[in-house]
Formats: sequence, C-alpha cells, structure tokens
Amino acid sequence: MNEQELRKRLESLKSEHRDLDVAIAALSEAGESGFVDQLQIARLKKRKLQLKDRIAAIEDNLIPDIIA
Repeated sequence: MNEQELRKRLESLKSEHRDLDVAIAALSEAGESGFVDQLQIARLKKRKLQLKDRIAAIEDNLIPDIIA
C-alpha cells in the first residue's frame, strides 16, 4: 500500500473505533435500565482492541523512526 492508501485505511479504522465507543456506551446505558448483553459488550471491546492494534501498526508505518 502506498502512503495515501494507508492514510485512508487509517481514517477508516479510526472511524470504526469511534463508532464502537458509541455502541459500547449505548449498550452500557441500556444495561442500567434492564438487561445487559455482557457477551456483546465483550465482543465489541475485543474488536475495538484489535482496531487499536491495527491503527498503531499503520501509524508506525507512516511515521518514520527518527534516530537522535
């Protein structure tokens, strides 16, 4: 992938990561008033961590190492 493709992919992953934040918060709030699907919340959190790792890997590729 070239730099432009990596940047597009990075933005897409960050967007999905933010969407998962919203979904997790909504499920947690819904749980305060009744049934909480802990398994669903756990799956979303796991997906969020996977996205965070992918985001970090892409950022590492985009930002060159600076040797001082």
